[in-house]
Amino acid sequence: MTTAGTGTAGGGDRPVSGLDFYARVATRGEVLGVGIGSGPGLWEAVLGTDCLDDPGRGLLRRDYGLVELSFAADGGPLSCFGISVRAHRLVHDQGVPPALARAYGEFTPRARFEEVRSRILALGCAVEPDDLSGDVHRYRVPESGVRVFVVDDPDPYGDGDHDVHDPGLHQAGDIWSLSVPPAWWARSR
Repeated sequence: MTTAGTGTAGGGDRPVSGLDFYARVATRGEVLGVGIGSGPGLWEAVLGTDCLDDPGRGLLRRDYGLVELSFAADGGPLSCFGISVRAHRLVHDQGVPPALARAYGEFTPRARFEEVRSRILALGCAVEPDDLSGDVHRYRVPESGVRVFVVDDPDPYGDGDHDVHDPGLHQAGDIWSLSVPPAWWARSR
């Protein structure tokens, strides 16, 4: 499921990993140097062409598996207005783009919030609770405006058949996703 690579994005003595990727997205609001406002062509240059495009009227959703992008024309060429990192998909083996595997090395099927939070703090940013109600809690990195969604109740329907020892299932404390908001939303919150 995971794709190993050289892990070169961070430098230093410790090899980088998917956890570093999540922390960098959370603190910088970008993926491999590309972020909000970039066009589809720049994203292709960085992440490749192996994606699913879902076009609409003046909109485009581009799905790379782990990374999902939203574009709008808004009176000009298409530009990215939303970036979502769908960590929850890796449990089901739904793809790490090769460029990310080369830069960050191994991505595990599940990412633990506490591990990513410690890396965010090490990068000099804070992590604040944003909404702790419901089955998925939301945290905010104030320096970037990025939201981090964390599983709180892996058995929200109360079926009682959730195996807390099954590595193939989401567990409390797993990161569900990260959301890089549109520039206007990040500033208004």
